[in-house]
Amino acid sequence: MQKKSNHNVILEGNLAKGILALSIPIVINSLIQTMYNLTDTYWLGQIGTNPMAAITLVSPIQAIIVNFGQGLTVAGSILIAQYVGAKDERNAKDMTNQLFLCTMIFSLFCSLVCFLATPSIIGWLGADGNIFTLGKTYLQIVILDMPFLFLINIFTAVNQSQGNTVKPMLLNLLGIVLNMILDPLFLIVFKWGVAGAALATLLAKVPCALIAVMLLINKQHSIHLDLHNLRFDLHKVKTIIRIGLPTAIGGSTMQFGFLLMSRSVLKYGSIAVAAYGIGNRVNGLITMPANAMGSATATIVGQNIGAKQLNRAEQSYKLALKMSVAFLFIGGLILSREFIATSIVGIFSTDSKVIVLGTDFLCILALYCWTNGIYNTTIGLFQGSGHTMVTMLVDASRLWVFRFLTLFVCENLLHMGVRSIWYSVVISNGLSAFILLILYFSKTWKKDKLQISNTQEPSALAH
Repeated sequence: MQKKSNHNVILEGNLAKGILALSIPIVINSLIQTMYNLTDTYWLGQIGTNPMAAITLVSPIQAIIVNFGQGLTVAGSILIAQYVGAKDERNAKDMTNQLFLCTMIFSLFCSLVCFLATPSIIGWLGADGNIFTLGKTYLQIVILDMPFLFLINIFTAVNQSQGNTVKPMLLNLLGIVLNMILDPLFLIVFKWGVAGAALATLLAKVPCALIAVMLLINKQHSIHLDLHNLRFDLHKVKTIIRIGLPTAIGGSTMQFGFLLMSRSVLKYGSIAVAAYGIGNRVNGLITMPANAMGSATATIVGQNIGAKQLNRAEQSYKLALKMSVAFLFIGGLILSREFIATSIVGIFSTDSKVIVLGTDFLCILALYCWTNGIYNTTIGLFQGSGHTMVTMLVDASRLWVFRFLTLFVCENLLHMGVRSIWYSVVISNGLSAFILLILYFSKTWKKDKLQISNTQEPSALAH
C-alpha cells in the first residue's frame, strides 16, 4: 500500500520524525504553490501599483472557490488516511474514484459560472476605471485553471493521506519553474500586463495536471484512480459531503470574509490595497510551517484513529503544536524587525508609500504569527478526527465575528485608520486560536469520532 517504513513511522515510529518527514515536504510544496502568486506580485510590482491592487482585490474570489473545493479534497484525504490506517486498501482506492468525480464536476461548474459572473462581482466590490478593467481581465483568465488545479489537489490529497508528501512537492516544483519562466516572458517581453500574469499561472498548471492524472491512474500503485470503474457510490459521496461540506463552507466563507476585507481596504486607496496584498502574501510564507504542521497532524491523526490508536493521535498533536509555536515565535521576532520587514516588502514594490504601509502591516503580522501555530495544528487535529463541523464554525467566526468586530471597534471607536485592518487580522487570529485550545481541552475531538472498518462501506459518524 505505502512504503512500510512510512507506514510504521506514522503508526509506530518516532512521532517527531514522522511529523517532520510529512511537514517539511508540505512546507516546500506550500512555498512552491505560494510562489505562483508571489511571482505575479513581483513582476506586476515592476510595472505599477494598479495591476498589483487589481490582483489583490480579485484574488479572494478565486480563493473562495478553491477553498470550497478543498473541503472535498480534505474530506477525501481524511477518509483515505483512515482506510490506510485500517489497512483497508479496497475502500481507499474506491474513495479515490469518488473524490475525483466530485471535485472535477465541482471545478468545471464553478469555472464556467465565475467566468460569466466576473464583471458583476468586481462591480459589486466597488472597483471602477482601470482597476475594474485589470481585475476583470485577470480573474476571467485565471479562473479557467480550476480543473487543472483540482487535478493537482486530488493527487496531493491521495498521496498525503498515505504519508507521501514528496511527490506533490516535486510536481508543484515543476509548475513554479514554468511560471517563473512565463511571467517575465509575458509581462516584460510581450508586455501583456495582468493578462500575461494570469495566462502564465494557467499554462504552468496544465502540464502538472496531466502528469498528476498519469500518476494517479498508474496501476502499480495499490491506491490509484480506476478510470474504467468511475461510477458514483452514493454512500461514499454522502460521506465525502458530510465530512467535506463543513470544511468547504468554513473555508469559503472565510475567503468571502477576506473578499469583504479587500473591499474595506479599498476605501483607503490603491496604495493600501497593494500594501495589504504584499503583507498577506509574505505572511503566508511566514506561517507555512504552521500550515504544514496542521496538514501533517491531520494525516497522522487520521491514520492512527483508523488504527484505533487514540492516545498516539493526541501525542502527535501535542508535539506538532509545540514545534510549530516555537518556530513561529522565533521567526516572527526576527521578521518583525523594521529593517528586515522593509527589505522584504521592497522586493515586491518600488513605490515608497506602498513600502511604508506594507512594512507596518508585516511587522505587526510577524510579531503575532505564533498564534497561527496553535490555530493550524489544532485545526489539523479536528480534521483528522473527522470533526470538520468544529473547523467550519471556527473558520467562519474568525472572519465574520472576530475580524469584522475588531475592525468596527478600531475604525469607529478608536479611529485607527488603515491600521484598523492590520490589528483586526492579528486579534481575530489570536481569539480563534484560544477558542480552539478550549475545545481541545474539553476533549470535544474525542467524541463522536469518525469510525471506519475493513468492510466495503465505511460506517457513518456516530451521533
